[in-house]
Amino acid sequence: MIFFSSDHHFGHENVIEYCNRPFSSSVEMDETMIERWNERVMPGDTVYYLGDFTLNDFPKFNDIFTKLNGNIYFMKMPFHHDRRWQSDKRASFLSYMPPLHVLENVYQFMFDDPKPLVLCHYPIAEWDRKHYGSIHLHGHSHGNYSGTGMILDVGVDNHNFYPISINDVKWFMENENV
Repeated sequence: MIFFSSDHHFGHENVIEYCNRPFSSSVEMDETMIERWNERVMPGDTVYYLGDFTLNDFPKFNDIFTKLNGNIYFMKMPFHHDRRWQSDKRASFLSYMPPLHVLENVYQFMFDDPKPLVLCHYPIAEWDRKHYGSIHLHGHSHGNYSGTGMILDVGVDNHNFYPISINDVKWFMENENV
């Protein structure tokens, strides 16, 4: 199964207030989000992670990452929250050790049946093949962006702190986005 997610902000105490998250501490938030991730994602599944995993450094990243199921493809985002752990020399070796993979481009195009997918951390107004039915998946906005068309915020604030599957994306596009 293929999943998408974004904007966990593991270990980020202030995101609880900023995003009105229902947690009393970042420890409770982290534990809940790890549990929910592993409820949905099985070890052999694939997760495309669109950014803002943690504001912290490599040790915090590694502590959380090793608890998560799935083969995870992280977008390399050198200019946002993940820059702290991604710029650590230890992180450069992780891409050689599955289940972690680093997507070097901040904008990814994927073919899926029946519609192509465009992945980016940020919501964008125009994306490749938009007028031909491609779907744009993004994060960053924590539910505060109201774009039109085939666009979906896959951030955890919009999905009860769960990653969403490709089937969820298709369902949303067919039923909610008419």
